[in-house]
Amino acid sequence: MTLAIRVLRVCASASRPTAKTTTTDKKPVVTAGKTFADISAAVDAGLVKGCAPFEDGLDAFGFFNDIDQAEAQRYADVEITHGRIAMLASLGFLIGEQVEGSSFLFDANVTGPAINHFQQVPGLFWGLLGAFVLTVEANRVQAAWQDPFVADRLFLQKADHIPGDYGFDPLGLGDGISEEDLARHRMGELNNGRLAMIAISGMVGQELVNGLNLLPADDVMGLGFRLPGAQMGFQKLEEACRDAPNEAECAKAFDAAERGGAVMGSLLTSLIHTQ
Repeated sequence: MTLAIRVLRVCASASRPTAKTTTTDKKPVVTAGKTFADISAAVDAGLVKGCAPFEDGLDAFGFFNDIDQAEAQRYADVEITHGRIAMLASLGFLIGEQVEGSSFLFDANVTGPAINHFQQVPGLFWGLLGAFVLTVEANRVQAAWQDPFVADRLFLQKADHIPGDYGFDPLGLGDGISEEDLARHRMGELNNGRLAMIAISGMVGQELVNGLNLLPADDVMGLGFRLPGAQMGFQKLEEACRDAPNEAECAKAFDAAERGGAVMGSLLTSLIHTQ
């Protein structure tokens, strides 16, 4: 989590308008069989979006070198889709851990770090979620993809499809705004999605390493562990909670202990700074 926050701070200005994002969006013209020489050509065609300091795009592994235009279109669409999922996942991680153990949510049976939540939810939840995903994906296919029985080859999107544009705007936020503002909002969504993909990777990685909830873990690592012997005490308390008969209550005790450690760490830091 700490790594993710640092990355977000460094990249916070990425969605600000640059020379290539202040104008209206270009309508990409995609022709299957034709190629882009590199990612810069795809950016110039309006298919891929670059942002400062990579206004001509970033392709460290050369995936866009001599790429088919239809394939580049699919890559651009997949990037936006993954960014949207990552934004939801990042939000879900933070909210899920704050309400875990609550009686209104799965009868308080879902506890612990977010990476372990999905194993604890009942099968009915997964059935409903699967039906929802199937419905969404079916609509995406109808809106953006060519009929595989008619298209020249499989996995071709419609030539006039703008990556990420599925006509979904239930609140009408895009109504009545200029093309320039719409292009700016699209760029902001894309950059936020890129940051979210990095952030969720950091969140998952941190929980896999230390096995703690995100925000309480940061309190302990950043403040509580400054107290003499605090690190060993928190580790012992965490170990005692594992596989306890009432793990939810033990987890609450652990949260209270680490919050207390964070407060004491803050007081100790303040005293040091005032001397």
